[in-house]
Formats: sequence, structure tokens, C-alpha cells
Amino acid sequence: MMHTLRATTQIAAPIERVFHLSTDIDTVRQTLAMTPVSGRTAGHVVLGDRVVWRGWKFFLPQVHHTLITAYTDPTFFQDTQEKGRFAFFQHDHHFTPTATGTQLDDEVRFTLPFGPLGVAVAHVILIPHIRGLLKKRFALLKQLAEN
Repeated sequence: MMHTLRATTQIAAPIERVFHLSTDIDTVRQTLAMTPVSGRTAGHVVLGDRVVWRGWKFFLPQVHHTLITAYTDPTFFQDTQEKGRFAFFQHDHHFTPTATGTQLDDEVRFTLPFGPLGVAVAHVILIPHIRGLLKKRFALLKQLAEN
């Protein structure tokens, strides 16, 4: 079963600044609480970049291989899991200039392995966790971009 989460926020900063911060490896690291260990490990991701993230989630070691599969500076980028715990994971980041700054719209789509058990785990654990990560990401971007 495909799960889709959407979140939106307004940031009082120019689109270029918000996009730049969103594609910064260190900003992503702060949000995910995972470390980039190979591929692009510093700077800003661009189309075709790969990042391998390592860390701990839910008391288990995690490795998440990410590929930047779409990139239009400064309005959109997409990261897709190449290898990891998800059966499928894709995150779209849309940036729209507004009169007061930038609107950021995120959409995360994912499926888990293990059929009905994966669906249950998604609803009980991962959907709330991913929503929390999106809120944390938005709060960090607002703080960095608006100051």
C-alpha cells in the first residue's frame, strides 16, 4: 500500500535561500539525525547525486541510499531511495515564491515490505515519525532562512 504525506509551510525568505538551505547536506543531517557516509557528504545536492545515510532509528541501525532524481533550481527537487528499509520511498520538495517569501510544499510517498504487517507498522510508527521529521525540517528551515 502506498502512503502519501503532504506538508506545507510559509518561510519569510527568498526562494533561492530556502532552496539553497533545503539542498544542503548539513541541514538535512540535522533534520534526519543521520550521517552522510558516502557519495556527496558535504555541500549541496544536485541532480544525479547519491548520498548514503547511516544512523539509528527505532533502536535499529539504518542505511538509506538516496539518489537525487529530479532537480530544477530553485523550484523543485526530488530524492528517491535506491536502497534501504522501505520497499519504495520518494520525497518531492516544491518551492513557490510568494509576496512574503517562499511556500514550501513537501510530498513523501512510501511503501513498506511485509504486506499487512508493513501497513500496520506504517500507520502506527512511520507515518507519525515522518510527519514529525517534516515538522522538524520546516522549523529548522524557517529558523535558518529567516535569521
